Amino acid sequence: MSTSHATRAGAREPFDRRLARGVQAVTGRTLAPYQSAIVRIGFSLTWLLFLLRELPHRHLLYGPEGPWSFELAQRLIADNRAFTVLLWSDGRVWFELVYGLAVLSAALLLVGWRTRAVSVVFMVGVLSLLNRSVFVGDGGDNVLHIVSIYLVFTRCGQVWSLDARRAAREARAAEAGEAPRRDVVGPLLWVVLGGFLLAATWFSDVTGEWWVPVLLWVLWLGNGLWWLVCRLAPGEPRTMLDALANLAHNAVLVVLMVEVCLIYATAGWYKIQGSRWQEGTALFYPLHLDYFAPWPALSDLLGASGIMVMLLTYGTVIVQVAFPFTLFNRKVKNVLLVVMMMEHAGIAVLLGLPVFSLAMISADAVFLPTAFLVWLGARVVKGRDRLLRRAPAGAPAGTPDGTSGEPLPEQRRTGEEQGPRTLVG
Repeated sequence: MSTSHATRAGAREPFDRRLARGVQAVTGRTLAPYQSAIVRIGFSLTWLLFLLRELPHRHLLYGPEGPWSFELAQRLIADNRAFTVLLWSDGRVWFELVYGLAVLSAALLLVGWRTRAVSVVFMVGVLSLLNRSVFVGDGGDNVLHIVSIYLVFTRCGQVWSLDARRAAREARAAEAGEAPRRDVVGPLLWVVLGGFLLAATWFSDVTGEWWVPVLLWVLWLGNGLWWLVCRLAPGEPRTMLDALANLAHNAVLVVLMVEVCLIYATAGWYKIQGSRWQEGTALFYPLHLDYFAPWPALSDLLGASGIMVMLLTYGTVIVQVAFPFTLFNRKVKNVLLVVMMMEHAGIAVLLGLPVFSLAMISADAVFLPTAFLVWLGARVVKGRDRLLRRAPAGAPAGTPDGTSGEPLPEQRRTGEEQGPRTLVG
């Protein structure tokens, strides 16, 4: 009996160890910090460029002068229960405030300033504008809509951000024995956002699904709890919160990867069922539509070649259907990833869909290899320093200087914005 029991225990032990290593892998550290950073940069840049491009037309697209009136938007929201703060008031001042905050949050998220708080404001801005006029968009708005929610749960500022630079500066000061600087901006930002959230909940009619206001309150209260734990109980409670944050970050990245695979798989399989795609002529038709021809001469030149139209049509289907299966082979995946990004760049130029293309390229970036991103960050830092004619302060290019290179040890463990002296970061 004892021998049998020992045999069973020995058979279970490798699985237990593997399970423990798996749990440690998803809770002990933040996975893919560079990929999450490039996704943050890509989507915030896409949204910022879109808002700036449509700045002269903002009132027609989302404002009180648009053909989709305030009353029509109210009727639609009553049916689809989408969330938008623009239905709290139909005044011009309120619209300008929301649009301005959307632009500001996109710019701040792009540079990685207080990413935890700014990502929430970014999400509210994206949902509010896109849900106000759901018929304005080219497909990229759907991806923006989804990823803006995902970014709230990621620790996307560990590298290539002002948060990372601030954390690196604090780490160097701690190593030098200097007293930590008191953070005033974080608590002030937390109080301001809390006051606005309280006023919005008390005085405004909640439109859309109930989970969005609840999510905002959970995030705000959770951030305050994090600050208290960091100050009063920096031991095991802090470790538990770190594990939960890492788990949420890693889970959301997996969901984003699955989302991208589903987008390409469904698009490819639907194309296979279309007769024009089966014939290899599908690309011919959008090239001859004025709406999708920002460069008519280039579209006519490409559309005049039957071989090119056939190759691009079949190539698009093959790439989209095959991409999810290439994830099992890293080299093939990287090659196909480059092809897909080039395809989206071609769509932006030939069909005049830059927002859609930038959004999809930003989503594809979650699959970029870490070695390439580290190399790219080092090249960007060197180019920046060469442009500014100065050397990096405190560290060579490609090292933990807060903008590129490997995260600091504290960042690997806790993340850049979870410092004990910041309330909102």
